[in-house]
Amino acid sequence: EKIRIEIISLGLTESRITSDETIQQLFVECRLYNFLAEETPLSLPKPTSGQRIHYNYSNVIHVDKANNSARREYLKAMLLKPDLHTDSLRFTVVSDPPEDEQDLECEDIGFAYVSLREIFQKQRDIIEQDIDGKFERLLFVTFFFDSEDDSAVIGKLKVSVEALHALRSVYEECKDD
Repeated sequence: EKIRIEIISLGLTESRITSDETIQQLFVECRLYNFLAEETPLSLPKPTSGQRIHYNYSNVIHVDKANNSARREYLKAMLLKPDLHTDSLRFTVVSDPPEDEQDLECEDIGFAYVSLREIFQKQRDIIEQDIDGKFERLLFVTFFFDSEDDSAVIGKLKVSVEALHALRSVYEECKDD
């Protein structure tokens, strides 16, 4: 009765992000619809092109009936209404201002999505898979793109999303209703 999300690592390709000297520290936020935003507890130094930074951050979103019925109802709606455009976990890579420049704001620099509906349809969790690039769909791979130019690939975010068991449970409950 839970969805486990792991943010493993981040690598950047040669882009405006790697050349922008004001972007020095990065953290990753993960959001499930409007319910919950979790972020890596640490922001790490921006990797150089071809390198990776490792967050090794794991989080659990509980979707049990007793304590989390709103999240569960959202998952039911998502499985039953294929036109719903909110079926994805959204990962946002965020630039954290340096300690000596705290007057600067955090800035979203890129996004990647993982479709929970696809996990259910394909009956496979995503384990340590890179999500990168643009907006095509390949199996579970969605793409990590620039917040200012959604056709520009700026990196790869390696994540695990274990949601299949919870989604099956929610689906069985839908069939019983």
